[in-house]
Amino acid sequence: MVLGSPLLRTKVPIMHNNRLLLVLLLALLLSAALILGASMGLASPGWDSYDTGQRLTIEAPLKQVLYRSPQTEVRVDYRGEEWKVVLGPSSRLLSRGVIKNDLRPGRPVILVGHPHKDGSAEMRAERLILDGRTLELR
Repeated sequence: MVLGSPLLRTKVPIMHNNRLLLVLLLALLLSAALILGASMGLASPGWDSYDTGQRLTIEAPLKQVLYRSPQTEVRVDYRGEEWKVVLGPSSRLLSRGVIKNDLRPGRPVILVGHPHKDGSAEMRAERLILDGRTLELR
């Protein structure tokens, strides 16, 4: 098999050519997987930002609800401040039986989770108690 311009007339065995294509394809797939994995890691806050050594329980009506991807968040008033509470992906809430209409402003809830390590008014909920139902979010 002859590859390249007619001036070069480089002969490359077919077996070597297939191996090269396979290596290039694998490199492309690995690069795409790394880029996708990195972007998903940036989009989804993990537990490492929260102090799992401290447990916080907030019992309050919902002030605001942001039911969205990648993370559903609610806002509640707690100790004179507005707290941001990360509930997790909307797909996880749905799998636990929580639909968008279940989370609406004014609805009383109990949220159990861990405060942010930086001391801001933010927590990551691992449990949601809604109408007497206890839902594990983690």
